[in-house]
Amino acid sequence: MLIGICGSICAGKHSVQDYLIERHGFEPLDLVPNSAPAVETSALQPLVHKGQSSTTPRQPFASVNDLVDFATQNWQQRCCTTSIHDEATVEALCHRPFFLLLHIDAPLSTRWQRFKTRCTSTSTTPRTLEQFVQANDAHLYNPSTGGLATLASRAQINLLNSTTSLRNLHSALDALNLTDESRLRPTWDHYFMTLASLAARRSNCMRRQVGCVLVRANRVIATGYNGTPRHITNCNAGGCPRCNDGGGRSGVGLSTCLCLHAEENALLEAGRERIVQVGIAEVVFNRSYYMDAETAKIFGEAGVQLRQFSPPKEGLVNLVDEPVANVSKTAKAVYKVMVSQFETNGARDVTETVLTVKLFLEPAPIHEACVELRKLGLIVKTSERLDWYVPVPLGTWRERQEE
Repeated sequence: MLIGICGSICAGKHSVQDYLIERHGFEPLDLVPNSAPAVETSALQPLVHKGQSSTTPRQPFASVNDLVDFATQNWQQRCCTTSIHDEATVEALCHRPFFLLLHIDAPLSTRWQRFKTRCTSTSTTPRTLEQFVQANDAHLYNPSTGGLATLASRAQINLLNSTTSLRNLHSALDALNLTDESRLRPTWDHYFMTLASLAARRSNCMRRQVGCVLVRANRVIATGYNGTPRHITNCNAGGCPRCNDGGGRSGVGLSTCLCLHAEENALLEAGRERIVQVGIAEVVFNRSYYMDAETAKIFGEAGVQLRQFSPPKEGLVNLVDEPVANVSKTAKAVYKVMVSQFETNGARDVTETVLTVKLFLEPAPIHEACVELRKLGLIVKTSERLDWYVPVPLGTWRERQEE
């Protein structure tokens, strides 16, 4: 595995590299100093020393081709580099199946404060804010090299590093699990879930896009997505009144819904009927989905295993200070489900009953976890009659902690 790290000045590139070296035994690979753009060198040296492990030797390379050759011959080793200065370098690396590009950024004000702190620690005079901004713009938008700003769209992972300390950064990176080999070659679960996500994009349901893949012995049998039956007006064209009314909770009024489930369409495509009836052994799902206790009971009696699979995070990942570091394991799991519901379905509340089904736990520990999270102000009860909750946005939670 070779992880290439690029990003704006003082976003945390070298901090991430140091983390990989110290925590996961990565070997740093560098191009010779004169291969770096002068603007980046002048912005960081000699005012600020690059973060690096003093005990881990670096191996310089005269050209990116030399670096690629070394990494190819030693592709089973864990290596990393921050010598990503232009698109040509990325182009030379991205065709290798062991390469992962990581882009990191942070708010300008945060990066400016980090820059001043580093200068203070080295007893040097920092540049003015205007000079820092100009250096940063040249670093990201240099017309002679194409700049680094365009590389964000090519990165598998884009980190927004808003953490306030190295400890919090390391904790966030631990949770992200950058060294997961499935980032390079997806596992079967990841592969099939990606196909299901692609199928979901064909859905015309106004409530939710869902995709399904039927698999036997790691071979795709059929795919399906939810929507109105064939020859019926598409849901997004008004074919299903229930989905187009704009109101109602998930799982309510299903008897009036004309849309077929993704699973139904996939089974029909395969010439089958019901999941339990045809001997489906396992249902693997990604995002949380409404399921009442009776449905879960039927699955259990039929021996159908339910398993949630979440692929490693890609795209934009916001690294923030962990708000639930000091709560119980069950409370963390409950909070994670609530945030997932919030992010995927909008501001939708979750009941304790739904949580017991999703987490396969008894009602008592779920209730205790909700009480614990309420005391910390991380969730809010939205109904006095029923146990409905929503997670408090992290920005609001932090503001309350600072009051």
